[in-house]
Amino acid sequence: MKSTMMAAPLSLNHLLERAGRLFAGNEIVSRLPDKSLRRHSYGEFYRRARALASALQKLGLKKGERVATLCWNHHAHLECYFGIPAAGGVMHTLNLRLAPDEIGWIAGNAQDRFLVVDDVLLPLYEQFAGLHRFEQVIVFPFSGKPVPEGFANYEALLDAADPDGFDYAPHEEDDPIAMCYTSGTTGRPKGVAYSHRSTILHTLVASLGDFWGLRGTDVVLPVTPMFHANSWGMPYGAVMMGVKLVFPGPHLHPEDLLDLMQLEPPTLSLGVPTIWLTLIQAFDAAQDPASPHHGRWKLPRGMRSLVGGAAVPEALIRAFDKHGIWIEQGWGMTETSPVCTISYPRAELRDASQDEKYRRAAMAGAPVPLVDLRVIGDEGEQPWDGKSVGEIQVRGPFITGSYHEVPVSPDKFTADGWLRTGDVASVDPLGFVRITDRTKDLIKSGGEWISSVDLENTLMAHPAVAEAAVIAIHDDKWGERPLACVVLKKGAEAQADALNAVLLQHGFARWQLPDRYEFIDAVPRTSTGKFWKLKLRERFAR
Repeated sequence: MKSTMMAAPLSLNHLLERAGRLFAGNEIVSRLPDKSLRRHSYGEFYRRARALASALQKLGLKKGERVATLCWNHHAHLECYFGIPAAGGVMHTLNLRLAPDEIGWIAGNAQDRFLVVDDVLLPLYEQFAGLHRFEQVIVFPFSGKPVPEGFANYEALLDAADPDGFDYAPHEEDDPIAMCYTSGTTGRPKGVAYSHRSTILHTLVASLGDFWGLRGTDVVLPVTPMFHANSWGMPYGAVMMGVKLVFPGPHLHPEDLLDLMQLEPPTLSLGVPTIWLTLIQAFDAAQDPASPHHGRWKLPRGMRSLVGGAAVPEALIRAFDKHGIWIEQGWGMTETSPVCTISYPRAELRDASQDEKYRRAAMAGAPVPLVDLRVIGDEGEQPWDGKSVGEIQVRGPFITGSYHEVPVSPDKFTADGWLRTGDVASVDPLGFVRITDRTKDLIKSGGEWISSVDLENTLMAHPAVAEAAVIAIHDDKWGERPLACVVLKKGAEAQADALNAVLLQHGFARWQLPDRYEFIDAVPRTSTGKFWKLKLRERFAR
């Protein structure tokens, strides 16, 4: 029997053409290094992305070759998201928060041919320039200053290009369009390549009403870096729907974000928990009449906030809900494009208590369509009973099946083709995933497992605690015991006994309580904003 449907390949180019035809008058706002705002239309974005593609082809870019970006979140970076694949290339976002030698190694491993870099990031580029030679370094004059000699000028290249005469590079839907490297906290980072097909399917799924819920009337503030898992895929969804984008540029401090929210109130924002934790602390501090910021800010009531990258404490969800802002948590990885699960309101929980809704919101949520998820324990696949734990394994059309130039190995992929995530969790009968830890961060004490994540989230509910990270330390009798590293809020005080009392009130057994507390100034973080427990173990686990 013949197929009844047209054999139309899924293509990112369709989203670019759609934006240029349907949304030409819609707005894209970028905050510049001097904090002024630059405004573009989707029509300008369309022509500039095509001009970039034409310019890259004139430079000799061939199908499948990598073009690296070293940029903040702004309109030109968005042009790279679409212009590089339009030319047949693969956009490779370099993480500017990594150490220079690691950035250089990643660029070499990816065999990046060209680099697009913000002028304000040239000092960082110079630190790893000797580790990988780019054939051409294209500087985007983000600050407005002249481009230094020896570099190509991004704007000049676009001005000399022909967007009208440009033809898209021929491609198949499984051809790669973008590349991102994992955080590499347990070894060398590994490259993950995304295809036209995987990106379109991920965009369609993530944009559904219970997840991103993108609407043409939205104003989206993507605080999540565009160099981290493609800003969770939001740039593709935003262009597909023609929503107004407000890019924060390099200004990610809480005061800067609150100022930007006054100028361009978002209806939807996304970022890691750290961003929203420091933002709500700054906002609450400004409510004090003695604060120099008193009366300066209002939170955009009704804003939806997508949070991921690390576990979201229930206390943070409650804090924002007081101001009419609901935090929706998701879970995923670089390898999963990244959206895998989202904790969204379910019809079955319509009549649940508010406490139960908060508890559910603090979970990783249920798997999104097209993603299969299972939990594997020591004795095989675990039941969805909310109690049995094991490693999360996933598969689906936007889950990676391999890493760039890395042989497929059983420590990352199972024999039957599932991705091993390294996250330990349980799943309840409604499909809600509760992540209890990373496999490397679980604490095994006297043969019993203790979840460091559960301890951390409960400690952060204490009014004096800003952040808490729990690690395992060696114990001659029990094998391992928990140590809690705690950051107190400014001017606050708390003792170990009081913190343990909070844990007992929340149902922890005495044997699960930390044996030791260390009060520190800040929790070290990885380049993606997660707690870097390896650094804490190096410092305290002895």
